[in-house]
Amino acid sequence: MSKRVGIRDVAERAGVSISTVSNALNRPHLVSVDLLERVRATAGELGYVPLQAARQLRAGRSGLLGMTVINIANPFFGEMVAGAEDAASSSGLRVLVGNSSDSVDREREHLELFERVQVEGALVAPFGDETPWLDRLIARRIPTVLVDRVDESGRVPYVTFDDVAGGRLAAEHLLSTGRRRLAFVGARNTVRQVRDRLRGAQAAATDAGVGAIEPIWTERTTSEVGVALGRSLAARPPHERPDGLVTSNDHLAIGVLHGLISAGVSVPADVAIVGYDDIEFAAIAAVPLTSIRQPSRQMGLHAANLLLEAIRTGGAGEPSGHVYAPELVVRGSTSAASVVAAAAR
Repeated sequence: MSKRVGIRDVAERAGVSISTVSNALNRPHLVSVDLLERVRATAGELGYVPLQAARQLRAGRSGLLGMTVINIANPFFGEMVAGAEDAASSSGLRVLVGNSSDSVDREREHLELFERVQVEGALVAPFGDETPWLDRLIARRIPTVLVDRVDESGRVPYVTFDDVAGGRLAAEHLLSTGRRRLAFVGARNTVRQVRDRLRGAQAAATDAGVGAIEPIWTERTTSEVGVALGRSLAARPPHERPDGLVTSNDHLAIGVLHGLISAGVSVPADVAIVGYDDIEFAAIAAVPLTSIRQPSRQMGLHAANLLLEAIRTGGAGEPSGHVYAPELVVRGSTSAASVVAAAAR
């Protein structure tokens, strides 16, 4: 591998000092026309490319916003990042994304990287409940906005979603279709958003007098895990199998749906399924998936705009927060009529 050409190489080849090269490239008004042409010609000959990061730091800014997400493999977070990038780009900034991948340790590593590269602000979709890193970001005077989480301390702005209402809406819909043996499928009850969804679903079941919802916990929320889980549910005797499922995300729900169907269980006749997030693939699943829609791109855009405002004002004023309400999108995985109509066409 060839050695990267540096400013010292340009100075030696051009027969000038390093400071002259720096002035020629960054402050051309400080050098003569002859020197300017000589340095630029030498830089072009050697293929010298200035380090953008160094230029930005000399200017007193990095031009970067940092953003951590729980799992970028989930299209919900991909859309959220896209929304943040839309806002950042309009202000001439770029977003440095850290994928926590369901790991507190990886989340911490990304936040430490944000400090080292001196991001101008941070968007954080936290994985765990503990937030000691928030104290550190505030102490370092790094403007911060929480995404998909309420800041209960009232110190920073936030943009989030009402997951308790989302869980309730999902369960109420299943109950309205006559389902009575409900289960909640999700990964790690240590994740607050997942707990809130289960809490909302259980509240709906309690109000309807159908008793406790069965919690089914998985290590991951991938479609592959969902397929295996669907097949294990299909192996249960029909009277012991849930007839209605609320899932913590669409990836998992689509996998469960395929697992059930491949094992001979009808969706929704035998088991109705409600997903969460309403990702693009929900509408084109083998049986189109009913889902709780979250406006992920809008949430990312909104959060980034709050962060840009905090950067502009230096954090002056009271931190603002916004909670988005859930929307139920009904499709074939809970509506037998939809399935019959689709089959008749």
